[in-house]
Amino acid sequence: MPRVTGLAHITLSVRDRDASIEFYRSVLGFKEYKTRDGKQWLLTECRHPCGVVLGFIQHKDQFKATFDHRRTGMDHVAFQVGSLGELDYWEDRLTELDIDHSPVVHSDNGSMIQFSDPDGIQLELFCPAELGSDEA
Repeated sequence: MPRVTGLAHITLSVRDRDASIEFYRSVLGFKEYKTRDGKQWLLTECRHPCGVVLGFIQHKDQFKATFDHRRTGMDHVAFQVGSLGELDYWEDRLTELDIDHSPVVHSDNGSMIQFSDPDGIQLELFCPAELGSDEA
């Protein structure tokens, strides 16, 4: 079987590309990488210092509805953090930015914080259990 070598990018359909870019830039540290606009869409790809590439596409004939994870398709996007201490930092940062979020939730798999972007796309900051166990 041919090999898949990694994740190239994820593209999110958004209501306002520029507002989404600003949110992901100011909250999570993404930087604009490439913009390609067409007749029916506006598309910008942003890269995070960790290597993740997110595309933000605004379709000109969009429905203006917010994201609903119960519809078929994507449920949420989870970004991994390096430790429980970093997860605590993120909880403080989201509070300072006045972004509604869950408290840190611990489970057998790891710990996480949930919040949403301007379109209601569910985002998660996640620390796997094996990373968090060193700080117990």
